[in-house]
Amino acid sequence: MRNDSATASDVLALTGGPANITHVTHCLTRLRLTLTDPAAVDEESLRALPGVLGVIGAGTPSLQVVLGPGVVGEVTAEVERQLATAARAGGVRAGAGAVEAGMGTGPSATGPAAAPPPAEARAPKKGPVAAALRRVANVFVPLIPALIGCGIIAGVNGLLTNAGWLPGLTPALAAIASGFMALIAVFVGYQTAKEFGGTPILGGAVAAVVVYPGVAKVTAFGVHLSPGQGGVLGALVAALLATRVEKWCRGRLPGALDVLLTPTVTVLVAGLATLYGLMYAAGAVATAIGTGANWLLTTTGAFAGLLLGGLFLPLVMLGLHQALIPIHTTLIEQQGYTVLLPLLAMAGAGQVGGALAVYVRLRHDTTLRTTIRSALPAGLLGVGEPLIYGVSLPLGRPFITACVGGAAGGAFVGFFAMLGQKVGATAIGPSGWALFPLLTGNQGPAPAIAIYGGGLLTAYAVGFAATLAFGFPRGTTPLPAE
Repeated sequence: MRNDSATASDVLALTGGPANITHVTHCLTRLRLTLTDPAAVDEESLRALPGVLGVIGAGTPSLQVVLGPGVVGEVTAEVERQLATAARAGGVRAGAGAVEAGMGTGPSATGPAAAPPPAEARAPKKGPVAAALRRVANVFVPLIPALIGCGIIAGVNGLLTNAGWLPGLTPALAAIASGFMALIAVFVGYQTAKEFGGTPILGGAVAAVVVYPGVAKVTAFGVHLSPGQGGVLGALVAALLATRVEKWCRGRLPGALDVLLTPTVTVLVAGLATLYGLMYAAGAVATAIGTGANWLLTTTGAFAGLLLGGLFLPLVMLGLHQALIPIHTTLIEQQGYTVLLPLLAMAGAGQVGGALAVYVRLRHDTTLRTTIRSALPAGLLGVGEPLIYGVSLPLGRPFITACVGGAAGGAFVGFFAMLGQKVGATAIGPSGWALFPLLTGNQGPAPAIAIYGGGLLTAYAVGFAATLAFGFPRGTTPLPAE
């Protein structure tokens, strides 16, 4: 029987205790911890814990413990509860900070931004690009539940509208589904300031400028701005600038003036820069992303799908796949759906096909077959970590052949894009079978669902066949089943 409290206790003990943790959060499958001293982590014992599917970022301040869907939320809540208890009992400063961060609090509107842990500068560093991608991912990961929920409601509303059912309800569903996306820039700004050490509410206030209807009266570079111009990219950069301005003010103004001037200067300077520069520039970048994605699929769809479907599993393994969220969100803002997610989802389908081949080939390995049976439901719903860390990656070759299956599925979906039939998702988060309610395209949901389903079947079949043929050393023969 699962014991989330015991798992949380063990994770805390093996990551250096409450005093070593400064921030706690989670995504769909991973518990994310920010550590003061990465060297205090017992990686080998942590990997061996029951229920732990993998460990990413060992030796760095940003540690990810892969626990799987459902489990991760409960364990995170237990970690936060135990950190709060430790802070109350012993006055552990780092633990108290960790609980505050995990519960969504941050620097006060009048207090200085929290300083980074002193050991962070001494800890082993990732490359600058990887570190930047992880921090951007940390901004968007907390938004995924709302993106999923609103996306599914939007999909249901679309079906009801097309069928002419419940006309009195569909306007209400449209409002519920669209409200979050209309204000997503504010949430991005809030999360950006929180992630980079500023006051979250000031980041949200500056980002709100991007979606305020009154910006239509502002002229920049000879043209009137449009509400929402630049989208989440503009909000991200605006909040980053606000954080820099705030930190500059905090270090130079005495306490009495700090209370009044720091918020004012932060919002004014960053707001003016957003209106007279960032919105225009971010809008151009966002337009280029949409144009580039459309060009890529219409001209090189099969090849692009092959690359994206084949290379996505390594990104998931490294924990860098969340950095694509701003691109997905930008495409959804512009076109109503992201054409990239259905291609990337093929990687998980290849993983399922590869795991089934391992199940068939290694009939004598009852432990591995049990792992596959327990992980397959999550894999079919697009959660790939249980199969990656429990099956294909430890075996080596099946991980590569699973990527081949993902490439084949991506090429299938991309080929239809070259024929003029785009397949997109109205929200991000789920994949596999869980993506079906979110599918649409330039010719409606029905063709998109059919093409996506064909891609899944292709990825399953090629992943299975490639793993069966090339996923095991020569001479490996299945033994009789026990």
